Amino acid sequence: MSKKCMAEVIGTFILVFFGCGAAVIAGADGTTGIGLTGISFAFGLSIIAAAYGIGAISGAHLNPAVSLGALLAGRLPAGEFAAYVIAQLTGAVLACLVLWLILSGQQGYSGLGAYALGANGYGPAYLGGYNLTSALVFEFVMTFLFVTVILGVTQSGAPVGFAGLAIGLTLAGIHLVGIKVTGVSVNPARSFGPALFAGGAALSQLWVFILAPLAGGALAGILHAAGITRAE
Repeated sequence: MSKKCMAEVIGTFILVFFGCGAAVIAGADGTTGIGLTGISFAFGLSIIAAAYGIGAISGAHLNPAVSLGALLAGRLPAGEFAAYVIAQLTGAVLACLVLWLILSGQQGYSGLGAYALGANGYGPAYLGGYNLTSALVFEFVMTFLFVTVILGVTQSGAPVGFAGLAIGLTLAGIHLVGIKVTGVSVNPARSFGPALFAGGAALSQLWVFILAPLAGGALAGILHAAGITRAE
């Protein structure tokens, strides 16, 4: 179990550091930085790397919503669920700590601002200015689809060797659609790390990025367990 937890720590670190790091270091401005498309693929590519790198050890959930979906689908023992979630949160916090240490060494660094380190959010002060309803709907629906894809491509009978690629490209696609809406969470751990450092609005809005993704992941797991989205 300790080996699985360490894999989840490392895998979640990869996801959060590369994804959020692309957003805050490489930049969202398409003229001088990689733009929203680049950030989207940074998240997607990072999960592909983690899936192939540590997937054989822990399944590379890297996400409490995925673990909850796997639990309700009968894929994850109940006794391992809490350990996975703690490992994922730890990996996200460590990634944000390293990211902050790097950013603090930049000339002219003036401290963490609102929604720092790629924190998720919503409302008039956040990116596209979408409201709470938009944020809840987007995060719930996208997490449901994301976890449904994960359970589908990792089930018995699915094409062998392509799961990591399918999962990563799905995450990239979700980001292409939704960065302007919420910054895209679909993962409570990914949201927890940056919000813990940013504080303020990011921390007060964190409940959205815990509740909606967990609800979406739970529905995906329930439907899979019922055979509705399962091949056999």
